[in-house]
Amino acid sequence: MDGDSVVNKDRIIIFDTTLRDGEQSPGATLNVHEKLEIARQLSRLGVDVCEAGFPIASPGDFDAVRQIAEEIGPLTEGREDGVPMTIAGLARANKEDIQRAFDAVNAAPKHRIHTFLATSDIHLNHKLKMDREECIDQVIEAVSFAKTLCDDIEFSPEDAGRSDPQFLVQVLGEAIKAGATTLNIPDTVGYTTPEEFGWLIKYLIENTPGADKVVWSTHCHNDLGLATANTLAGIENGARQVEVTINGIGERAGNTSLEEVVMAISTRPQHFDVETKIDTTQITRTSRMVSSYTGMVIQPNKAIVGANAFAHESGIHQDGMLKNNLTYEIMRPETVGLNASKLVMGKLSGRSGFRARLEEMGYDNLSKEDLNAAFERFKRLADKKKMVTDADLEAIIADEIYQPPEIWKLNHIQVSCGDHSMPTASVSLTGPNEKEYKDAALGSGPVDAVYQAINRIIGVRNRLTEFSINAVTEGIDAQAETTIRIQSLNDEDRTSFNPQTGESFDRTFSGHGASTDIVVASARAYLSALNKLLAAREESASVVNIN
Repeated sequence: MDGDSVVNKDRIIIFDTTLRDGEQSPGATLNVHEKLEIARQLSRLGVDVCEAGFPIASPGDFDAVRQIAEEIGPLTEGREDGVPMTIAGLARANKEDIQRAFDAVNAAPKHRIHTFLATSDIHLNHKLKMDREECIDQVIEAVSFAKTLCDDIEFSPEDAGRSDPQFLVQVLGEAIKAGATTLNIPDTVGYTTPEEFGWLIKYLIENTPGADKVVWSTHCHNDLGLATANTLAGIENGARQVEVTINGIGERAGNTSLEEVVMAISTRPQHFDVETKIDTTQITRTSRMVSSYTGMVIQPNKAIVGANAFAHESGIHQDGMLKNNLTYEIMRPETVGLNASKLVMGKLSGRSGFRARLEEMGYDNLSKEDLNAAFERFKRLADKKKMVTDADLEAIIADEIYQPPEIWKLNHIQVSCGDHSMPTASVSLTGPNEKEYKDAALGSGPVDAVYQAINRIIGVRNRLTEFSINAVTEGIDAQAETTIRIQSLNDEDRTSFNPQTGESFDRTFSGHGASTDIVVASARAYLSALNKLLAAREESASVVNIN
């Protein structure tokens, strides 16, 4: 077994699957550039293993994983022990998938093949149409083949939470014999309770032959809101790797949240006698990056990274905080990289001061072009607002940098509306041929009118499925952040096919925009979503959805 696979009992390996399981959230489809930026930030965060994707899913997914392995895999800057992040690729338990995964990740200095096969009777009987003996044979064949390609092999018995524990012992024992170095126990449908899941981890470690030769891992879903609790129960019972996502994104109700597990371990060191290599001061920045790129808004009361996580409105709470912050805060916002909003820049601030402030906030890798674009947006904002805060700067970065390539670009819009008039909007866009296009339309409201005008120009039929606006800061001059989701109504875009389950499903695209004008923010968000849709159409890649 690879010596790096053996870990001390007091350290937890953080396996992040934001780019694989997290991307399976409806509307969270990411392009290659976005995946590279998130992977780079995960390395900066201190993640041990990055599951970069499912290479067999599509040519686009393969290329993204390969580029992450080549560009992000070797990075050691900012990492506590100077060891690069392991890049993993997911594969079903067959040779074609496994070979494809290896071809995608092998450029990384540290790489892993993660293969899986369902073990619950529900999946064996109804999905795979195989008996238990056939399941064991396929696991042996798959893991053995993977072992011929690389040393670091992870095996997951899908739906382990509903599998027969005695059968799991058989399967996992054979996986160890075949060469697996990590055994991951997924609660695929979020069915178990913490007591049940903790017992399962303990039972498997105590009864599986060769259990001491591998790292035991958890992978919990949040269908009953128990993902973090189940993961922590797994740690208490011997798991030394946890599979998590930023903001807890993922299929259905999502996955275990990285920030919740990491901060639980950090805040309760006497209870959890373990540690991680995560730089917790990078958590907020990573959370906001993922939220901006995926278009998945973080609920205000979300633990650790929600807008209300460190807010105190009650008079009793405020009084206690003024006397001693320990009265109502079990951790300081600075520990997760959250700084209080304050006036940091003004309209007289120069480019050097602007760049220095962004570097202080952690944005130290912006290109010259990105920095110039962000600075121009800052100067326009400073002319409109008396106070430009860190939160405003975060919104500018999200809107300027965390966006898909612009196929269509918004030049300007003009809206006429009122309670006794028909909302009307005129729009100017620059198209892919650098030609300017103008049109106007009526709508049920100013935002609808803008969207109708954009539709008249671009001509992509779609359905708006979600629309939300949030204020970045307080006050009537606050910037607005708009997040939307759309579904294409064109047959060529409407469905993706999953060869594993035979299911087809609608594709959803998200968009994000920010401005002091909510109509402009809404227009930017809509164009962001349309640009993602058009980019996906050009790639013509099918997204395979697995668990």
